[in-house]
Amino acid sequence: MINRKKCHSSFSFFHSKKNKKTCAETTDPNAIQKAYDFLDAFLLGFSVSDSLAMLRLDDIYVDSFEIKDVRQTLKGDNLSRAIGRIAGKNGAVKFTIENATKTRIVLNNTKISIMGTFKNIEIARNALVDLILGSPPGQVYNKLRIISARMKENF
Repeated sequence: MINRKKCHSSFSFFHSKKNKKTCAETTDPNAIQKAYDFLDAFLLGFSVSDSLAMLRLDDIYVDSFEIKDVRQTLKGDNLSRAIGRIAGKNGAVKFTIENATKTRIVLNNTKISIMGTFKNIEIARNALVDLILGSPPGQVYNKLRIISARMKENF
């Protein structure tokens, strides 16, 4: 952050405090907010290289939600199955959703975080919600294929 945005930062894991300040070399008025966004993305579990996108690009956001926000009645094995449907075998389902929607997804126990543009986050979130509600991955893939084709036509 010091090299890219010319602002200084510190983080205390013990107190969970984030401190950032600008310096005389800071030229971007949004540098502090971008630094907070970078640190929040990193603390949610995104890799450093993915979190750096928050500093470089203006239209990248992070959205997080709990699996229980979608369906409150999931407990025990049913909750584990929902997480398994999202991840897929060796992470294949998650990887497919990431590639189809151009997002990054982090599964942290029952918390799901998605990084990408606003529209892509919405598409990925809808696919994840379908999986949580019990749709088979093949059906979700078909929906993603149709949406991807529409997105390519618009561009």
